[in-house]
Formats: sequence, structure tokens, C-alpha cells
Amino acid sequence: MIFKDWLTGEAKPTVVCAAVSAAALIFSFSGILSGIVPFDIAWAAIVLCGIPIVVNAITALIKEHDIKADVLVSMALIASVSIGEYFAAGEVALIMQIGSLLEQFTSSKARQGIEKLIKLTPQTARVKRGGLDAVIPVSEVAVGDLLTVLAGETVPVDGVIVSGETSIDQSVMTGESIPADKKAGDSVTSGTVNQFGTFEMKASKICTDSSLQRMIRLAEEADANKAPIVGLADKWATWMVLAAVGIAIVTGLLTREFIRSVTVLVVFCPCAFILATPTAIMAGIGNATKFGILIRSGDALERLSKVKTIAFDKTGTLTCGRPEVTAKVSVNRNYSAADILRYTALAEQKSEHPLGKAVLSCYRAEGGQTDPVNNFKMFAGKGVSAEVPGHTVSAGKPELMDDLGIAFSDEEREKAKQYYAAGATVIYTAVDGAPAGFLALADVLRPDAAETVRNLKAAGVSPLLLTGDNEAAAREIAGKAGIGNVRANLLPEGKMQIIRDYDERGETVCMVGDGVNDALALSTAFAGIAMGGVGSDIAVESADAVLVNDDIRRLPYLFRLTKKVMHKVSQNILLSLAINIVAVILSVCGVLNPVTGALMHNCGSVLVVVNAALLLREKDQ
Repeated sequence: MIFKDWLTGEAKPTVVCAAVSAAALIFSFSGILSGIVPFDIAWAAIVLCGIPIVVNAITALIKEHDIKADVLVSMALIASVSIGEYFAAGEVALIMQIGSLLEQFTSSKARQGIEKLIKLTPQTARVKRGGLDAVIPVSEVAVGDLLTVLAGETVPVDGVIVSGETSIDQSVMTGESIPADKKAGDSVTSGTVNQFGTFEMKASKICTDSSLQRMIRLAEEADANKAPIVGLADKWATWMVLAAVGIAIVTGLLTREFIRSVTVLVVFCPCAFILATPTAIMAGIGNATKFGILIRSGDALERLSKVKTIAFDKTGTLTCGRPEVTAKVSVNRNYSAADILRYTALAEQKSEHPLGKAVLSCYRAEGGQTDPVNNFKMFAGKGVSAEVPGHTVSAGKPELMDDLGIAFSDEEREKAKQYYAAGATVIYTAVDGAPAGFLALADVLRPDAAETVRNLKAAGVSPLLLTGDNEAAAREIAGKAGIGNVRANLLPEGKMQIIRDYDERGETVCMVGDGVNDALALSTAFAGIAMGGVGSDIAVESADAVLVNDDIRRLPYLFRLTKKVMHKVSQNILLSLAINIVAVILSVCGVLNPVTGALMHNCGSVLVVVNAALLLREKDQ
């Protein structure tokens, strides 16, 4: 196994071989072991680093009929060894393996988001059989089966509720942080979570045809369609080999000195050319890391540098990802707006609903003190009621007020409509059976979102909002952020299709998201960026870059940095080509021999690395 890993250039054996080879070349050049070891110690580098190169070159020629950069390197190795220039051969082999290591360290990591999507799929379902609940594998659920879903359980397959009321956490599919209230006749999808109570549902699809499984299949297809970018040296390998061989043959025929031909092959080795890209990319990735941005690979960095449009998810990306109280309104002269918040918070303090928790959090943040309550009641999907000191308080949807016979006037309900129109959720509050007021709650825009969008536009990147939220909420957030292009009410497949439409028009789109529902879009997009702090593991694994601290202010810098990295790659390529051309001319003229040629060729590699390292000094202004 280790022998196979060594031949194929797997990371751990390659690191060991490179370390041993570097030490061997130092000893060879200094001559320290010349009287102790019966052979040139540079052979260690030739064997450890050179043989895998030769094997890979032969394999590519025979199996793939493909000429890669390894072919030219192999020719230089064999030619150097044939005339006894072991140090030159070992040095070329070592530099190539270092380049191979750099490429491995910047190559794409295997994405595991799809596996995590699969883990979201429930393994069992509670099916009604003979009047009793029987737990069976979810794969055995048939269309039409009656299922029971308890509080906290994941919906096993797509279906329709036939009895019971509840709230469903649909963030897996829509990304919305606020659970959706469901009742008989409403549809539910696999992978979503039952927040409260128990309900019965009829299965409308089998497991393999469920929404979650469809999302998994689409993610697999999107991931498979992302082919890695071929190395630049390998693209030009055929022409480089022909040029090197041609110049070496002409040199040998004209000068009658075989050593000059060998020197040409040595200096023609594309070591600096191969190092040009990975060194700049590693420096760029290292620089981004300092600012809390993790870039997954060199391929990802290159794609990020070409982005023209950036598509934002709303919840948790442009917004804070949690509901907050945005307005407190009294409709009764006996109560102030602060009273409405206090009574609602006291009534909600035993509630597990995210909206109730948001109200209580706001009350406490404003210095409010909680008092014990009695006779707490929760009405699934509608609201709560409780006895607070001196009063009976009811808080919830208009449906709860209607059920309790509490009549908010048309004028009072009209006041609430403006908040609904802005995408907020409204909690009506009644005290002692009489209308008192209401609270508006919404997911608020990040304080730095508008500035980020402005800076992105200045950097030449156009913003787009893709969200599973309703049109009103999406327009409200987009307007505040300065985004004119908005698409709302989207399921994961909808986001993916819009991105594919852009791709078909030749427009490069980067998706920025945080949730499971964004994984498809992140995988499908030309490039994807995930919010690492609040983001789901699946979103992170599906992305090309991760904002570790959810700091979207870094996005404009990320795009500027990636463009600078690719500019540095171009500089390095031109620098390496210039050095190679000069070295070839000097070799043809007999100024360089294989050893001095190898050293000059090594200097070119060092210059490329130093030039790339300058990227580490870049700062986010």
C-alpha cells in the first residue's frame, strides 16, 4: 500500500521522500559523504522523487495517450543520469515533487455535504397498522400510508396532514428561520422537523421520490459536473516537449557536444512554470485565512476571481437569521407600547416557539423582569394564554383571537397590515379579554449588509437575492441592502435552476448561503461561499470558500484578492518563461553545464516562490 502511494505521489509518502531527498542533495553538493558512501548520495533523490515521475509519465503515455509535463522531466532525468550528472537529476526530481506537493495541498478536498444530506433522511417511520402505530423502515412506506409524527421527529416522506395542528421547521428546504404553522390539509416534506404536538399525515410519495432524496440526487449531479481545471504546464506539455527535444537535437548536431543537449533538457524542465500557479494560490489562500476566509482549493480561488454576479440567500446571510421585535404597537389607551411587550413576554415565557423566545429575549434586553405565571396554555399553531399577576393575557395569531371571542376592530387590524406588507410576523395581544395591541417581528438586516453590497458593486460584482421567503419580506430586505434583483418563494431546486439559467447565458455566478437549503445552489454555482459561523455543515462542505465568522464585509476583499492572485500567477508564468529562455540560450552557447543549469533553473523556482509570497502582505483596506 505504501509502495503504491509512493508511486502515485500520495501526500504522506511524498513529504517523506522530499525531506530525505533534500538532505541527500545537500550532502551530494557539499561532498560530505563522498568518502563514506560508495555512490553519489544524490541517487536517493533520483530514486525517491524521480521514479514516481517517470512511472506517471509512462502511464499517461500508454493508458491515456497523453503527453504531460512529467514526460519532459523524465527525459531530463534520464539524460542527466546517462552522463553521470546525478546532482542535476536529483535536483530536478526534488523540485518537481515539491511542486506536486503544493498542488496537492491546494487541490479540492472531497466534499462531504452529500453524505450529510443523506444523514438527514429518517431511517424509520411510524405507520398506522391495525389501529396501532408500527415503526417500520422508511423505505417500506407506501403512497397512501397513514403516518404519525411526534413532536421533535423528522417528517419521513412527503405527504399531507390529515389531523392535528403543529409548527414545522422547514429551514432544511426553505432556509426560513421561523417555523411554518400547519393544519389538516397542508402539505409537509421529508427532512423537515415537527416542532410541537403530534399530527397524522398521509404519504403522497415514497422515500426514494421524496423532496429530500431529490435534493440529494441533484447535489450529486451538480458536484459531478464540476470538473477540476487542468494544470497549465500539462496544457502546454506537448509543445514544450517538442520544443525541448527539437532544440536539444539541433544543439547536439551543431556543437557535437552531447552535454549541451542534456543541459538544454535540464533547464527546459518546467519546474518554475509548474510552481507559478500553486505558490501564488497558496499565498492567496494563506492571506485570506488571516482575514477569516477559508478557500477550499486553487480551482475554487480561480473561479472566484472570475465571478461577475453574486447571489445572496436572505435568512442568516444578509439578515441575522433570527426573528427580532421590530415594532410595539398599543391599540388601547390603558396600555403603553412597553406594556404590550411586557404582557406578551410574560405570557410567552413558557413557550418553546421561536417567536415567543424572541419576544422574551427583547423584553429582557430592555431590562424587563419576569414574574411567575399560572394556567399557561399553548394553542398549537395559533398562540398562547396565561395568567400574569393581576391579568389574563392571550397572545398569538388573529385566529386565536377569533377562537377566544376577542374582537380586534378593522381599524386595528389595518394598522397591522403595514407590518405584514413589510414581511413581518404579527403577534396580537389581548389583556383580560380585550384587545391591547400587537408586536411585529422580523428577521433584521445585518448592520454591515448595505455597505457590503455597495462595495461589491464598486468591485464590479452585481448582487442578486435568492430566497425561500415571501415576496414582501424579500423586497423589504433587498431594498434596505440596495439589491434590485430579487427572486422569492424559492425551494432549493428553484435557486439551483436560476443559477443554471445564468450559467447557460455564460454569466459567472457566486452563491452565498448558510443553510442546508442552499447546498444545491452552492454546489451548482460557478463558485459558492458559505457562512461558517451560523451555517450548516452541509452548506460549508458544499462551498468553495467559507466566511468563518460570518463577516460578509470580507466579500469585496475576497474578490479583489482572488483577482490579484491570478494576476500574480500571470506574472510568475512570464517570469519563469523568461528565465527558461535565457537558460536555454546559455545552455546552447555552452555557458551552462547540467549542474549550473540545474542551479539556475532552481533560482528561477525560488524567484517564483518569493514573488508569490508577496501576496501574504496584502491587507483588507
